[in-house]
Order: sequence, then structure tokens, then C-alpha cells
Amino acid sequence: MPTHYPLSVLDLSPVAQGSSAARSFHQSVQIAQQAEQWGYHRYWLAEHHGMPGIASAATAVLIAHIANHTQRIRVGAGGIMLPNHSPLIIAEQFGTLESLFPGRIDLGLGRAPGSDQTTARALRRNLNTHPDAFPQDVLELMDYMSPEPRQQVLAVPGKGLQVPIWILGSSLFGAQLAASLGLPYAFASHFAPAQMMPAIELYRRQFQPSKQLSEPYVMLGFNVFAADTVEQAEYLASSWQQSFVSLRTGHPIQLPPPQANFYHHCPPAAQALIDSVLSCSAVGDPDSVLQQMNAFIALTEADELMVTSNIYDHSARLRSYELLAQLRPKLRKRTTEL
Repeated sequence: MPTHYPLSVLDLSPVAQGSSAARSFHQSVQIAQQAEQWGYHRYWLAEHHGMPGIASAATAVLIAHIANHTQRIRVGAGGIMLPNHSPLIIAEQFGTLESLFPGRIDLGLGRAPGSDQTTARALRRNLNTHPDAFPQDVLELMDYMSPEPRQQVLAVPGKGLQVPIWILGSSLFGAQLAASLGLPYAFASHFAPAQMMPAIELYRRQFQPSKQLSEPYVMLGFNVFAADTVEQAEYLASSWQQSFVSLRTGHPIQLPPPQANFYHHCPPAAQALIDSVLSCSAVGDPDSVLQQMNAFIALTEADELMVTSNIYDHSARLRSYELLAQLRPKLRKRTTEL
């Protein structure tokens, strides 16, 4: 019998106004535990730096924390921004995670800094990186974790553990790399959807089978703000809209309380930003969210959706994920999952 359509959770451990990182981590554990009970497939955390509203900077540490408080759900990085690190360090970190939580760890890799240029410089000390460095670093990392590494330096732990690697991206570059290496591809359509369809098409057309993956596999980021009424969902979504408008105008903030009719009170430029950047979203009651998600799946033929619900009120955020989990039997079904 086919399984339900695979849904997963992307968590930024958002820091709400008036809250703290410690509180965010406690809430992330609660969401991960509930997501596991509700049948979500994986729970990923993302590396961001220098952002007052995102607490997941030490991503590998937080993955260990979440995995230690859950039992079955896959836990991973969506993603690690590899240019910020040496491949050996990431091989050791995720070799450690895989040793602690065997068969449950995913490693998604991106080439963006996950920060502004000033913060990126503080992370890397310099930004004089060759354009080809990311693909080379991915290959080096994969070799460290292979059964028979070609390099003299060993990743301990890491060697032979072969943690599943994903390529993350928001452009054709990542799609082409994932296709050439035969790796699953996760597209950041939840905040950068402009090149989504060309990237998916290129990835599927150029995909080369590998030891890890025989056929192309596409996971797409998707925002969901589900509530018992459409009006309530639109109200809850305004927190993330406010946060994105502030971020894109150079003023990142902690996740603010919702504002009634925020979108309609925005100037046209801010409305256009919300319409474009957050276009891959479902906002509404269960029936309308189901309709929007099935339309998105039909359009993209995505193999899996990585859902994020950045809602100010923790109980409302949990409720959004709960309502979405109840819709899984009505989403397009598949016979296999990664």
C-alpha cells in the first residue's frame, strides 16, 4: 500500500520578541516530539548567523539536542553552509551525530553564508573563495565519510558512516551540482522561489544515478500557516511577513507579534516583496490549506515538502503543524520515501 505523502519540518528555532534562545530551544524540542508523533518524516534545522530572530547558528549542537529528545524521526541540517567550515570538521561533527543516533541523521549542504557579508567575514576571516570551492568541498566531505577515503587524513568518527547528503539551493547552480553528483536536491522555495521551476527541470533532466540515489528526488521548502479559520491563519502569517519585510530592508528583527491586516496596510513595494518571496505558502483553514498544497504538489511534482510555520505564538505554531499532519492522507501519495 502507498504511504502518505512525506511531510517534514524545517525549524529555525525562531526567537520571538520578548523571548530568548533558551526558550526557543525548549519549544523546538516540543515541536520535534509532536512532529514525530504526528508522522512527520524528518526535522531539519538551518544554519544562520547574526540574526536576532534565529537561534539555530550552532546547528550540529542543536541537532544532537533534538535527536536526543526524540526516538524515530530523522533529524538533520537544512542546511550546513559549507563555505563557513572545513569539510573535515563537518565530517567529524556528522560522523559523531550518526554514531550517537545511527540511521537518523541527514546532512544538507548549502553554499550561501547564511548571514550578511560582514558576519560572513567574521565567520571565515576572509571571503577570497574560488567559485569552484563549494563543489570541491562537497566532494572532499563525501570522501571523508566514504568507506575507503582517498585522503590521508581520517575523519574519526566519520569514515564509512555515509550520512545521506543533500544539496540545498535557490538557483540553477545547486540543481546542476546535485544532478551531477546524483544527490537529492532541496530547493529553498519557502523564501527564494524565483528559479524554482527551472531548477527542478534542470535537476531532473541532468540527474546522474549514484550509489546514494538511483532516481532524482526533489524536496521543496513551503510555508504553512494553518488555523481553524482563514482569518486566524492570515493574522498568524503576519508575523513572518513583518519579519521578512524587515530582513529585506536591512533590519533583521526578532519574530514580532501578529498584526491585523498587516499586508493590506503595507506600501505597494512591501506587498510586492511578500507576494514574490513568500509565494510558496499555504495560509488558511484546513480545507483551503489542503487545496493550496495539492495545487503546489501538482505544479512541481515535488517528492517531499519541507514545511516551516514561523508563528509568534507557540501553541498556535503547534496547532498549525497538527492541522497539517491531519491532512496528510488527502495529499498526493507516494510509494517510496528517502
